[in-house]
Amino acid sequence: MDGKPAKFTFQELKGKTFQSLEGKDNKEFFMKWSMHGRIKCQIYSFDQPFQAYQKDDFVADFMKDPNVVSTLQTVSETCNWSPVGVSATSVTVEPVPCTVLSMTLFDRLTDNDVVRENGAIRKCFDEFYQDFTISDELRKMLLIDDSDNYCLYKDSEREEFLFRLFQHICLGGKICQYEDIIDPYLDITKQIYKDLISVQKNSETKELNIISSVFKVEAFNDDNMYYPADTRHEQTFSYFVVDPFKRHVAVLYHKFGSSVFD
Repeated sequence: MDGKPAKFTFQELKGKTFQSLEGKDNKEFFMKWSMHGRIKCQIYSFDQPFQAYQKDDFVADFMKDPNVVSTLQTVSETCNWSPVGVSATSVTVEPVPCTVLSMTLFDRLTDNDVVRENGAIRKCFDEFYQDFTISDELRKMLLIDDSDNYCLYKDSEREEFLFRLFQHICLGGKICQYEDIIDPYLDITKQIYKDLISVQKNSETKELNIISSVFKVEAFNDDNMYYPADTRHEQTFSYFVVDPFKRHVAVLYHKFGSSVFD
């Protein structure tokens, strides 16, 4: 025996649904934000104990597993879904901090008048950043690093999975119709986060702790990136959320583009 750890193997759990993404209550918003038909979450089981230090082997095994190659979905420019169909020769795995247990992280938006007391998002003169039209102080705070309110959040806070989800929801897709009121952004961010993250209560302190590990993933074949897409974009992503106790990994995927209207 050479002492090498066993490979992880995976099986899709097809019965699992995510109401935050698939429920009819949020469909109208995802259509409005040009994300409907371009965002999906799939969940897989795996067969070996997982530790966060194994992230590179774990993701590499995942992206090479025949069960994954034939079932992991990606979306075309015309919103047609199909299996990725390609085995990775290499992967990049970025650990994403996931420690926040409260939406109070976003209270400072109101405290600093990015959002008014009634929930209305403050408007500003139009600016343009990459593919985004910035017409309010919220998007300016998210995208423009020399804006007045960018410093409301430290870099370490912006790296948090909860903040990333919020930013992705706020920025939307290619033909996004932005909200005037912040509530839908906060509500749907919270729903997605609760759907994906696993927590456990400490038996001694009775405090809740997040047990999930989160990674942002890219996959390559012969040095060509193909997953989550063949080109990078702020709003194209794949996050792996690993529950080490249930031995489940949820894959949250979105590809920037125009939504479908059905």
